[in-house]
Amino acid sequence: MTEQSPALDNLLTESRTFPPSDDFAAQANAKAEMYAEADADREAFWAKQAERLTWDTKWTTVLDWTNAPFAKWFVGGKLNVAYNCVDRHVESGHGDQVAIHWVGEPGDTRDITYAELKTEVSKAANALASLGVTAGDVVAIQLQMVPEAIFAMLACARIGALHNVVFGGFSPTALRARVDDAAAKVVITSDGQFRRGKAAPMKANVDEALEGAETVEKVIVVKRTGDKLEGEMPWTDSRDVWWHELVDGQSEEHTPEAFDSEHPLFILYTSGTTGKPKGILHTSGGYLTQTAYTHHNVFDHKAGEDVYWCTADIGWITGHSYIVYGPLANRVTQVVYEGTPNTPHEGRHWEIVQKYKVSLYYTAPTLIRTFMKWGAEIPEKYDLSSLRVLGSVGEPINPEAWIWYRENIGAGTAPVVDTWWQTETGAIMISPLPGVTSAKPGSAQKALPGISAKVVDDQGAEVGPGGGGYLVLDKPWPSMLRGVWGDEERFRDTYWSRFKDQGFYFAGDGAKYDNDGDVWLLGRVDDVMNVSGHRISTTEVESALVSHPTVAEAAVVGATDPTTGQGIVAFVILRGNAVDGGEEAIQALRNHVAKEIGPIAKPRQIMVVPELPKTRSGKIMRRLLRDVAENRQVGDVTTLADSSVMDLISSGLKSGKSEE
Repeated sequence: MTEQSPALDNLLTESRTFPPSDDFAAQANAKAEMYAEADADREAFWAKQAERLTWDTKWTTVLDWTNAPFAKWFVGGKLNVAYNCVDRHVESGHGDQVAIHWVGEPGDTRDITYAELKTEVSKAANALASLGVTAGDVVAIQLQMVPEAIFAMLACARIGALHNVVFGGFSPTALRARVDDAAAKVVITSDGQFRRGKAAPMKANVDEALEGAETVEKVIVVKRTGDKLEGEMPWTDSRDVWWHELVDGQSEEHTPEAFDSEHPLFILYTSGTTGKPKGILHTSGGYLTQTAYTHHNVFDHKAGEDVYWCTADIGWITGHSYIVYGPLANRVTQVVYEGTPNTPHEGRHWEIVQKYKVSLYYTAPTLIRTFMKWGAEIPEKYDLSSLRVLGSVGEPINPEAWIWYRENIGAGTAPVVDTWWQTETGAIMISPLPGVTSAKPGSAQKALPGISAKVVDDQGAEVGPGGGGYLVLDKPWPSMLRGVWGDEERFRDTYWSRFKDQGFYFAGDGAKYDNDGDVWLLGRVDDVMNVSGHRISTTEVESALVSHPTVAEAAVVGATDPTTGQGIVAFVILRGNAVDGGEEAIQALRNHVAKEIGPIAKPRQIMVVPELPKTRSGKIMRRLLRDVAENRQVGDVTTLADSSVMDLISSGLKSGKSEE
């Protein structure tokens, strides 16, 4: 592995452990014997988990791995994903149970029962069908956290259409790339969204994105901001239709059709190290089995008793797996919140926890560190005694934040489950089990029962306790990706070529074992940056910078940031005719990136440099730039074509004109 930054040093010495209380262990869904049960007969274990779902046709084979790396799970089985998340709970007599406590940013609320959810999803399914959407078609969804986003996803699942959800903060360019790649037939968006108390346009951005888009036949618009939005909203009569006008008049009855276990459920795009995002494909039976199983055991969820809140956005995989599919399959009562954590004040999350008596809370280390920055006196003002399990997702959580979270949010008693997984894995893979595991701050600890993961060296041999290397998954799992949309070669190259001889899936993450054999994640080994839990490709940001008329070349790195995990630091070479590298020019470049990709990708810092460190083959040595960005001693420069470049960069920084 490369040299470890100081941020990892304290992880090496972590010796605190927190065993579950006897009371918690006694009532926990997960039991210690599950590990042995899964090891003894993996396929029988997964068949047992699949039986928690309702199947129209039982499978004949649990796993077909003959065409690796393309897995088939529960072969021959048929089910309807939306039926499993909605209808069956109504049929079992729980129609009056609240499925979603929805909280809007301005303070409006809506409680949606399972019976109401069934009605809304059925109407939305009928609405899509009325537009000619059928099984196998793709529907793109760019919506904020409003109930219609969940209705739309489940409506797609109900009729066998694939949804392609695009994060609401993504730019028109990013949306267009995803719409074109997936050949979306319908796009669902809203007029606008509330962000920090203001109404911001959504539909206008979508219209910009769809100019000339050939596959899109209809755009469905949810009315959210209405007359609070400034300016006129663009509208195309032949194409655009209001959600309420289309959906409200539909029949409330819709018979769900059973689809093959391997029927595609959704495409979700994730940044790659090459500029073009990858459309990760997930299918139905295996994905729903593992999301439901992990939600039940990792969060110790008790249907009808717990109130669960996952703070993610549905535009990311966490929102798909742990807001929509896993939790609803388990008959959850959950909070869905539209807004930002500090609108209208920094106690907003704790106010919501107190009001709804949230017992299971799942959030990102970025947000936990933000809460730390705001101060423990804020959560102290609220009654958080209902919280009994705390979760963490998106990146490794540093031990200090873990301890703060447990002490200040979990009253020093709530188990913290630090979960490792990816868009590609579909569901949680490595995590403590509350009630079983003695938790260790900062470590994801062990692969879940039924999952197999290893830390290996360059040759694919497992490293010993205390050793570091690459995290791989050495056995197939039910919720695994079934490919990259339309690009089999890229699927094989990206995930399976690194350890082709061993047949390992390479996650792209560095990891190590501690002396107890617990797993610690060390972040990405490629050039994907993790900003506030969002994976952003350096290449995409570099492309955005170079698309500006003043920029000749750009290199981007993720530098450690106390709040966001990583901050984006860009090094740019200006074109010959652009002499101005002053504050205004730098600000213009930062804004340009935000417009091209989205605000999340706005560089924290842009440094104007005369040259970039490159190898003789022309590859930019980002490692050296990371050293500069993190104010470290610059590493080995012997492979550079021109070793004086680093001196030029360092002296340029000392002049101090390059920061925002």
